[in-house]
Amino acid sequence: MEIPGTGRPPAGFVGTEMPTVAAIVADVRAGRRTPREVLDAFLARIERIDEHIGAFQFVDAEAARREADLLAGRPDLADLPLAGVPVAIKDNVDVAGMPTRYGSAASSPQPRGSDDLLVRRLREAGAVVVGKTRQPELAIWDFTESPAFGGTRNPYDPDRNAGGSTGGGAAAVAAGMVPVAHGSDGGGSLRIPAANCGVVGFKPSRGAVPLPGGLTEHWFGCSVHGAMATTVADVALAVDVLAGTDRLRNPRPPSGPLRVAVSLRSPSPLGRPDATARSSVAIVAELARECGHTVVKADPPYALTIVNDWVRRWHAGVAEEVRHLGLPADQLERRTRTILAKGKRLRRRGRPRPEEGASWLRRLEDWFANVDVLVSPVIARPAPPIGWGLRAGYVRAYLAGARRVPYTQAWNLAGYPALSLPVRLPALITGRPGAAQLVAPAGNDSVVLGLAAQLEAAQLEAARVGG
Repeated sequence: MEIPGTGRPPAGFVGTEMPTVAAIVADVRAGRRTPREVLDAFLARIERIDEHIGAFQFVDAEAARREADLLAGRPDLADLPLAGVPVAIKDNVDVAGMPTRYGSAASSPQPRGSDDLLVRRLREAGAVVVGKTRQPELAIWDFTESPAFGGTRNPYDPDRNAGGSTGGGAAAVAAGMVPVAHGSDGGGSLRIPAANCGVVGFKPSRGAVPLPGGLTEHWFGCSVHGAMATTVADVALAVDVLAGTDRLRNPRPPSGPLRVAVSLRSPSPLGRPDATARSSVAIVAELARECGHTVVKADPPYALTIVNDWVRRWHAGVAEEVRHLGLPADQLERRTRTILAKGKRLRRRGRPRPEEGASWLRRLEDWFANVDVLVSPVIARPAPPIGWGLRAGYVRAYLAGARRVPYTQAWNLAGYPALSLPVRLPALITGRPGAAQLVAPAGNDSVVLGLAAQLEAAQLEAARVGG
């Protein structure tokens, strides 16, 4: 069913009482609940809520029920890491029987004939695919809104957009419509909507998770695929399944003190952090100290050209994707056509070049020789009001994005793992979720996840003690 996502939502949108992935798996493995019982509870919530949120592009409830019933008969059910867990797939990855629209009217509405490898891995692990989530056209923007398919609201503040580009996935998890959502991240597309919607979003190291469709790279090395959930452990498990490994699940707190650098410095002169961003970082820094880590203020050596280095890959990457997908340019949004034209000019000039940014990466490696994890803001300010993205042209959307989300793109360029950790206190005071970004050098995904899990537990303990 197509879900329009219009109208202001009713009360009770944030899924605070919904079960985690770990709880669902424990119940299904023990036989306390069947996969069908779990699924039907989430489908009922989607039916009740999503017409007001617009998280899903497509839901196939009957196919999901058939899948859940077949899953119940698997002899290895008690061993499956995602046994009975409903999942949502971002609408830039193929799911058999569903179209892949890429957020664009230029794409084909015909259902795909087979699952992508990422979807197959989730199903093999026992997950049940309920549908596909919305994104802006070609996952370009930090908001999820398009003239073709409408927008996605933030369950915490339905007058605002959920953020982008994995806005549908973030909203679906935050509203308790699924416990875990797949997503992609080429410049912050997992972390930005996760921060806006108060969920955990994790971008693993470059190459940790295969790209869909057999691609060897996307957006000139910037794009990776990952997941969102309500807890760090749930995200770690989901990303481990997507990666086809068993080394990230069950994240453990660091075995000893880490060297944690804290920075509010923005890579962009336009992106100054607001009070929520600053307080979120301060809270996480204090929690890290209380956990025994060495915390210092230190700014990464952001290059003056870092924004331009990423923008070139963004523009040229969009042009390459339009070519690869064979999309008719005249059916793309006007702002996308602007990016397409810029990207084509870059490609004619042989840009971006592999060596661009290499000296910055060497300085970054030297800086991280004395730092285990960086803590920074995720977003400088919240996503725009709902409807804003329908009116914004290229220049307006680009400049506004530079102000809202300057903190994420550098780590796509570097290929480093980065996680958006919800911070509880700002949401209690202002109603807007807080978030802090945790970053470590490439390959240190388990360090990021372990520290994030420790800080998550410390927040919960502080809230319990504080009443």
